[in-house]
Amino acid sequence: MKSAIVVFVFTLFVATAVYAELPSATAAVVKQSLSSGKPTVIDLGARTCIPCKKMAPILESLSGEYRGRASVLFIDVHEDQAAAEKFRIQMIPTQIFFNAQGKEVKRHIGFMEKADIVKELKAAGLK
Repeated sequence: MKSAIVVFVFTLFVATAVYAELPSATAAVVKQSLSSGKPTVIDLGARTCIPCKKMAPILESLSGEYRGRASVLFIDVHEDQAAAEKFRIQMIPTQIFFNAQGKEVKRHIGFMEKADIVKELKAAGLK
């Protein structure tokens, strides 16, 4: 029983740490990423949405793995309703992929597996 409690607390800590490390990107960060000459994926969701919560560790992992080669951003549409309007978000989560020139090349609605995100980043020019 004690070990189950420890595992639960650890899991809760890790989940909290992941969300704390995944800040909602500002308009300035989005603009910089889209003009960086690297492919970008922006996940627009909310910290309270179940599929969005499942996406958080995937996005965090990809952000680290592809640092310097691609931008992996998250925008919480409850915190930034202007971004939701700008990107015409109707359902969350929505992932928008941009090529190295900052042009939207793909849009996906709903949970997306890590391998599928990588595939789309490669299609957008990830090397």
